[in-house]
Amino acid sequence: MAKMDQKQERTWGMLCHLSALGVFVFPLGNVIGPLIIWLIKKDESPFVDDQGKESLNFQISFTIYCAISAILIVVVIGIILLIALGIGFLILVIIASIKANEGEEYRYPLTLRLIT
Repeated sequence: MAKMDQKQERTWGMLCHLSALGVFVFPLGNVIGPLIIWLIKKDESPFVDDQGKESLNFQISFTIYCAISAILIVVVIGIILLIALGIGFLILVIIASIKANEGEEYRYPLTLRLIT
């Protein structure tokens, strides 16, 4: 496969993060979007490989946190946690997308490193 130029790397790295917004279109879109981009483009660029893994790790972690919060709705704290997770999700995805578009390797906080 052909190597990407720097602009393409940054664009695909950004799309790894932005594709997580697919969660607003279909269930688990936040995991499926970054997974598809990462699987297709990971061999063409170390930067896209890194940002794809980072996005996937965060989205899997986020999904786990949401599932736990949904269970905790029974004791009311889950509602507050889900609201905080939703706001945090949007903010962090936007920050990660901007950083990736600038060529920086972004690291999400509170992320389980499941894919290495």
